Amino acid sequence: MMRNPSEQNYIQQLSIDCVIFGYHDKQLKVLVPKLNFNGDFWALPGGFVSQDEDIDTAANRILQQRTGISEIYLDQFYIFGKAARNSLLFMNKLIELNPQLLSENGQHGKEFDWFTRRFVSIGYYALVDLNKVVPEKTDLDSSIGWYNIKELPEMIIDHNEIVEKALTALRFNLDEKLIAFNLLPETFTMKDVQELYETIYDKPFARNNFQKKILDLNVLERLEKKFTGAANKAPYLYRRKG
Repeated sequence: MMRNPSEQNYIQQLSIDCVIFGYHDKQLKVLVPKLNFNGDFWALPGGFVSQDEDIDTAANRILQQRTGISEIYLDQFYIFGKAARNSLLFMNKLIELNPQLLSENGQHGKEFDWFTRRFVSIGYYALVDLNKVVPEKTDLDSSIGWYNIKELPEMIIDHNEIVEKALTALRFNLDEKLIAFNLLPETFTMKDVQELYETIYDKPFARNNFQKKILDLNVLERLEKKFTGAANKAPYLYRRKG
């Protein structure tokens, strides 16, 4: 049974929200849980920071709990701290549809008060090989799954905006930090890389120019040709160097 956040040694009014990106079949996907309450409540994977815990350590802990893997590319990208940012509207709607959450005398309990204060949230995005992830629910989730970034459910508070900011940051950092390959399997073709870039940027690239650009980065190691039954036409496989 999950312990109440207000009873744990968390930093008050500080949270972490994680945008976990995966890639499959020319689709950029985001891991999103549905909350285990009456009504349609969706939220990004998130959590809180202990008083004696580094923020990056907390983010890694949350991500490992949600994905089942520990080697994750993780980047802090934005602080969400608008004065009007609180979960009061969400919590009131939640109580309306789930009156059993009220205490026996019909009053809001300390958990309600704890959650409805203004929270400053630290946004992280993670890049994972979708095939290695085993999505993990918490006690608060009825389900968790991958959703195409273009078809996300309407999430609580500002979580859809958080995804938009994360995508902007991903596009900005893609070449500078050479991070796209974290979304691919260990070996891949140049066509796989181009399709991934085109999916993230949502636009096509000229094949010859794109391949030259990627090879000029000097970060890939060329392996044997991919077995297709026709060796002369088979593409080369690549992997990230060292």
